[in-house]
Amino acid sequence: MKEFLTVGQIVKTHGVKGEVKVYPLTDDVKRFRKLKKVYIDDVEKNITWCKLQADRVILKIEGIDTVEDAEKYKNKYIRINREDAVKLPKDSYFITDLIGCTVVDSNGKDLGKVFDVIKTGSNDVYWIKSPKELLIPALKDIVLSVDVESQSIVIKPVGEWQDED
Repeated sequence: MKEFLTVGQIVKTHGVKGEVKVYPLTDDVKRFRKLKKVYIDDVEKNITWCKLQADRVILKIEGIDTVEDAEKYKNKYIRINREDAVKLPKDSYFITDLIGCTVVDSNGKDLGKVFDVIKTGSNDVYWIKSPKELLIPALKDIVLSVDVESQSIVIKPVGEWQDED
């Protein structure tokens, strides 16, 4: 598993004192309030303060004190150390840990690797691109087991929950 988790992307500057506007890549933007340090380009940076907006986060990062400084960080990703991540509830996983997992059905048929996880609102969907494109609803009656340590996901055979072409 990855040591660092990406939690946001700096999208633009904010104000004149080096603040940055961040697009959150996490389910709960309130998590940003608890961040004390982050990594940008693998360099540790301290968070001075945080302000939440409806769909964005404003951060003041130590050492970024002017608009010109902040402009240099535009489009860069903000990462945190895994040990600083929130503790997930049982049967919940970080998307980054699901991507690349091999999906097999309960009969042992290899269906491919998770390319991405699509958030639909009601449930996530695991997207497999090859060998054949497949969208798998992340529902307990379809997904039988997930083991991110061994990067494997076991699901019910496709024909039991989806009409096959």
